[in-house]
Amino acid sequence: MKKLLSAKPTIAPTILASALALFCTQAIAQSDRDVGAISLSPEEAAKLNLDPLADALAYDSLIVYLVEGRNQEIDVYQAIDRAAKLSGNNLELERPVSTGGYVVKIRAKDSVKGETAGVDDATTQSVMEALARDPNVSYVEPDAIMQVAFTPNDTNYNAQWHYFEATGGLNLPTAWDSATGTGVTVAVIDTGITSHSDLNANVVAGYDFISSSAAARDNNGRDSNPADQGDWWTNSECGPLAPPSSNSSWHGTHVAGTIAAVSNNAKGVAGVAFNAKISPVRALGKCGGSLSDIADAITWSSGGTVSGIPANANVAKVINMSLGGGGACGTTYQNAITGAVGRGSVVIVAAGNENVDASNSRPANCSNVVTVAATNRAGGRASYSNFGSVVDVAAPGGQTNVSGNGVASTLNSGTTTPSTESYAYYQGTSMATPHVAGVAALILSKGSKTPAEIETLLKNNARAFPATCTGCGSGIVDAAATIAALSSGGGGGASFFENQADFAINDNVTIESPITVSGRTGNASSALKASVTIFHTYRGDVQIDLIAPDGSAYRLKNSSSSDSADNVIATYTVNASSEVANGTWKLRVRDVFSGDTGRLDKWSLQF
Repeated sequence: MKKLLSAKPTIAPTILASALALFCTQAIAQSDRDVGAISLSPEEAAKLNLDPLADALAYDSLIVYLVEGRNQEIDVYQAIDRAAKLSGNNLELERPVSTGGYVVKIRAKDSVKGETAGVDDATTQSVMEALARDPNVSYVEPDAIMQVAFTPNDTNYNAQWHYFEATGGLNLPTAWDSATGTGVTVAVIDTGITSHSDLNANVVAGYDFISSSAAARDNNGRDSNPADQGDWWTNSECGPLAPPSSNSSWHGTHVAGTIAAVSNNAKGVAGVAFNAKISPVRALGKCGGSLSDIADAITWSSGGTVSGIPANANVAKVINMSLGGGGACGTTYQNAITGAVGRGSVVIVAAGNENVDASNSRPANCSNVVTVAATNRAGGRASYSNFGSVVDVAAPGGQTNVSGNGVASTLNSGTTTPSTESYAYYQGTSMATPHVAGVAALILSKGSKTPAEIETLLKNNARAFPATCTGCGSGIVDAAATIAALSSGGGGGASFFENQADFAINDNVTIESPITVSGRTGNASSALKASVTIFHTYRGDVQIDLIAPDGSAYRLKNSSSSDSADNVIATYTVNASSEVANGTWKLRVRDVFSGDTGRLDKWSLQF
């Protein structure tokens, strides 16, 4: 049995021994089960995030959170024991997570004999429901698997059009005249890194957070070596929706090269922030990476504490996450991201590659992240890129079905295990994201900025799309314009303001969410844009008004008994030219009927 790692050895020995005794004797005979009899109240059902069970993978690990203020070390064992008896399954406490939860493993009934059998979705759900019945448990979700967000291609290296071309590029060359990323560390939470002469000089110490030795392929769990051992698989090891086999992607090496490949060295490629440093943080291995490993990687990268892991000597003010999965953001992801942002690290994430609304892709749909869509060489939305109101900005992601139109960066030539260094074109929101992370590093090399200020700079100074890119955020990130705005002290005119706080929308209530606008001159725009993200089970119930600082109301959406679809994810244009721009604006949302509820996820104003 794995011991609970704790920094607070204050548990009374006799109490803990009793809890351990309960924990170690949980083999439940089939006849003792009360299968199918677990009934949850609405409050108990609200503790569960069942979204990941809709994918094609089976999850035998959960992340469990307890009610704050309790004796966590004792209560977690008692909760596990009660859930084991109620569901008829053997449960094992694996470890704490930096976000406040605990990883709990579901074992087959004969695991006491050292045997492990597969766990199906029905079993996982029954254990989750049993845990939700416990009054000391506040939240349960599967330890879901996230995967890299790219489509690999073997096309040989050519020019990096995505940096300098006027149509679809990042407009980098002028930015490099005054910012190159010096003094900034970027954490790349990915597959790790391989040795590459065009990258090594800019790599500082990272860490390997893959807890599964099988997924890591390094014969151990977590360690200080983030070297990419290869994420290849065979024999349909990664589930029915994945290809039956795949070569290693060397994804982390490609992403790292876009951010900070060595430049002016007469070889290879350049990085967006070529004087920045890369801290490779390995969280993805064979078949992807677990949510708990990724959450701990986020915490550690930003300077937070992870139990049993040495402190990070290279704290990153920029975190790149070119990875993702489906479903709601969830407590584990959000806690890790909120902690990182609170410590001053901006988190840049990929929108995803399913050509769907990113509102159901995580971490793209988490709060306090910068979500990036991918554009092609013509500056329009790449065919694979996710889109929607959760997207903040876009950047070149490439389109490899046209020769020479992918994103070129560092790679490795090995098909499974590492071989010689190489270069290759890839495409994906994974490739767009490090472009934005690199520009964030350029910003920080000019002076300290908060994550919110960095996001605003990126949005305010993005350039208009030269081709169709609906749902791609405020524009293509423009490195030169962003750095020029810093140099002029203008910050891009402070034209974008956002409130990401959640507000519950209950039956027959009115809520108001404020945004305080400052730094503007004169009146608001005749084409003021108000973007709204509301998750609601019957959007016809919802009536929305924009309230100006003087109290004037502008109707954005009427209620409608015939509109039974879910959610309001839209941008409204308001003629607010008669209103003074500075002051407190409010979004007023009213639920006018009974029976359906929701929440205001975020809203923004762009002048």
